[in-house]
Amino acid sequence: MWPAASHAAQVTGLESPNSFVGDPQGKEFFISNINGEPEARDNNGFITKVDAEGKVLNLKFIQGGISDMMLHAPKGMALVANILYIADLDQLKGFDKATGKSLVTISFPPQPTKMPVSLTDVTAGPNGILYASDQSSNTIYRIDSTANHKVSLLIHDERLAGPAGIAVHPRTGHIIAVSWEKGKILEITPDGQLTELVSNGFFTSRFQNLSGVDFDRWGNMYVSDFTKGKIWRMTRDNHFQVIAEYLPAPADISIDRANNLILVPYHYAHTAEINGLEAPSEGKSRDTRRTLADYGFGAAGPPTTAAEGSPKK
Repeated sequence: MWPAASHAAQVTGLESPNSFVGDPQGKEFFISNINGEPEARDNNGFITKVDAEGKVLNLKFIQGGISDMMLHAPKGMALVANILYIADLDQLKGFDKATGKSLVTISFPPQPTKMPVSLTDVTAGPNGILYASDQSSNTIYRIDSTANHKVSLLIHDERLAGPAGIAVHPRTGHIIAVSWEKGKILEITPDGQLTELVSNGFFTSRFQNLSGVDFDRWGNMYVSDFTKGKIWRMTRDNHFQVIAEYLPAPADISIDRANNLILVPYHYAHTAEINGLEAPSEGKSRDTRRTLADYGFGAAGPPTTAAEGSPKK
């Protein structure tokens, strides 16, 4: 569990939350709720809007089945200017972040594998480029929002091993993907060249089912292990640290870089949390023992969380 943070809030009343993102232009946050089976075309998914303190502003800000709104099983999300992009099965959908109005619906061509497209996550790169992962078909797509959201194949490769969460590295512009099936962390260049950054060893299994990935403002990487219930940080010098564990199915996490917060949806506990992160200290000696204050945490005990459900994406 998390120690009690100096900035901490819990959002309750959710339904199978999958992704939790912050608006870099403001103080609002959005949570995707699958609300049912993750591949069901039941048109009952919804997006929750909360403020910076975790207060629910609108539980069903965007809701499938209301009027002509179609939203089945919303998973990964990305914010670009005024558009909230949402991965929803075989389509990427864009909504006005202020009004919830539907702005664009993007369809994807079928792959040679003949498997149906089922998007898992979406992330924004520079110059209006979006990337979307398809976990079941080991595929990452490229979407050019400046060219009528033209879709092209970035990479289809079995080595992706079920790409779940994806993020664009804030310094290199490369795509980082985490593997659901084999616990890998992979790097893909904008022209589709793949490099394996981290993988489980033959005798060790640090990761099980990785779900989310993002970076803080200093370039440290954070990944969530859905099944093991852990959040890991990989520092800029490639050291791994567990910053929270015994979590109830942490799904597609993200980092609010402006406020140095981590946003964590708990899929089976139907809740989400906002927690403070450590800020690097250049003036502290390596021999000086770190305290919880270095990580933005106070002295109170951990918050109560619900029991973890069965390990399933």
